[in-house]
Amino acid sequence: MNNLEVQKPSIKKLEAFQRKAISMSQDRLIKSTYLQLEGRLPLVVQPEIADLNLATWARNNQAFIETQLLQHGAILFRDFNVDTVSDFEQFAEAICPELFGEYGDLPREGVSGKVYGSTPYPAEQAILFHNESSHMHRWPMKIWFYCVRAAQQGGETPIVDCRQIYELIEPKLRERFTQKGLMYVRNYTDGLDVDWRSFFHTTDRSVVEDYCRKVGMDFEWKNGDGLRTRQICPAVAKHPKTGEMVFFNQIQLHHVSCLEPAVRESISSMFREEDFPRNVYYGDGSPIEDSVIEEILKIYGQAKVSFPWQEGDVLMLDNMLVAHGRNAYEGARKIVVTLGEMKSQREIQG
Repeated sequence: MNNLEVQKPSIKKLEAFQRKAISMSQDRLIKSTYLQLEGRLPLVVQPEIADLNLATWARNNQAFIETQLLQHGAILFRDFNVDTVSDFEQFAEAICPELFGEYGDLPREGVSGKVYGSTPYPAEQAILFHNESSHMHRWPMKIWFYCVRAAQQGGETPIVDCRQIYELIEPKLRERFTQKGLMYVRNYTDGLDVDWRSFFHTTDRSVVEDYCRKVGMDFEWKNGDGLRTRQICPAVAKHPKTGEMVFFNQIQLHHVSCLEPAVRESISSMFREEDFPRNVYYGDGSPIEDSVIEEILKIYGQAKVSFPWQEGDVLMLDNMLVAHGRNAYEGARKIVVTLGEMKSQREIQG
């Protein structure tokens, strides 16, 4: 045996060294803090070393990310070298290899692969709190936002812990929502909201009808070319991983009392309430009182957390634990989004 053979390390020793390097990564490569001393939402993760590749780190520390996400509901990845939309998409794919590529609620601009532009909505109006796609038969469990360009003023993405909202709602009202659920009513009207052809990506009525039957959605054709749908969804749900109860819905985006006064007046002058583009009722079809909506808005306002975007920020949410919105803004703003880990209402409710 020569000297080279004696000094050559064994394969087992090399493997042990590699495993040790990976296991130390979350302790020595990143640090975690909070934006506010009194709040634990969101958790802020930042690199401890220069040029740390976020996608690679995430791929090696998926269990750590999942644990922190289920505890806090939101993680803000800040000061990493996420310079492009492609970098952002690679990071999300490192956590969830099968990102959702067929967003079907509002038409969105595709940006790269399975990354979308944020919801098209007037800059001068806020988008109220909601859980993504909770008014549909399935929704993403995870959402990622990436700040390409922060607005000159405003444009924050406020978030709120849905576990906290559930606890803050008056018990009798909470029980009413739990027992009745919600009925989302939608009238597809071209030029006012979205045409049914754009939403369902077909011009064939039979395809629409088959889809509605499959997902348990009531439908009716009206006025020659119009379509009305009714979808029963939860207002309160149990998180499938943590077992915690959450206030999970899109009441604020659908209830007519949440419309801007001028918009509500304008729509009311043209349509009966049952023909409004969107509305939401208790699951039995009875109206949700305006006073109830006022109380809900008040609770969300008290519990919300907001922070200014920094370019390169990535915000990751558990969609059932945390609801999000968007503040009005001035100047150019570009936030892109990707969705993953799709779950159906039937899967969640068993």
